[in-house]
Amino acid sequence: MTVAGRVAGWITPRATDSLASITGVRVTDEAVHVAAVPRQRLPLDTLMAHIAQVLRENGCLRGWRDELLDVYGEGRRLCVLERAAMRPLGLLTKAVHLNAWSPDGRLWVARRSPTKATDPGKWDTLVGGLVSSAEPFDTSLVRECFEEAGLHASDINNRTPLRMVLRMHRRLPEGYQVEDVLVSDCVLAHDVVPCNQDGEVSEIRLASMDEVWSLLEDDEFTQEAEASILDSLLFRYHRGETAWSQA
Repeated sequence: MTVAGRVAGWITPRATDSLASITGVRVTDEAVHVAAVPRQRLPLDTLMAHIAQVLRENGCLRGWRDELLDVYGEGRRLCVLERAAMRPLGLLTKAVHLNAWSPDGRLWVARRSPTKATDPGKWDTLVGGLVSSAEPFDTSLVRECFEEAGLHASDINNRTPLRMVLRMHRRLPEGYQVEDVLVSDCVLAHDVVPCNQDGEVSEIRLASMDEVWSLLEDDEFTQEAEASILDSLLFRYHRGETAWSQA
């Protein structure tokens, strides 16, 4: 799929059929092309909003978030789109995660709600969420820390800079997840106890390294969390640390 002439995503056959007759969408044997139509006063953001509504009407979306995410093509920000429409179009999303450690070297982990559309009931990093449109990554992390764990900026002021762990590509029931996974690490003070605020987490607990390894071996973590945690352990190893300190 191309947007404004740039390769941007991997659209599903069902979404392709739903959008084939829309003004501004052109389907060829090679790709689905989306572009603004200035002569009809149809700028790209307006067209993408219409595309999201058509996908919704045709049952291609899993819910509706009423949240805009940036659409990227070949490394350039092109427009915005309703979050729920990103997967059917296979568009790149960016997610921020926090690995939160206790002073004694245990890891705070969170179990996803059984009602989550993706990976329900799986264990996850304490905090993980998508970056909203025009939102700096660090701002997104602070927002997600409060929504998912009740943490304030002062609770995570010793965090490491966000670093990219991987770009995920996987098939989902509604489309494709193409996602840059970024992670930061911090140590929470002993008297800070995370508490979910948005209802998307069913359980939060401290896990020893033996428990973390057991969960990893049993495939109990989401793929994003697994990559983030393993990267954190390697990051700590290369720094010669046996436990996170509150330096």
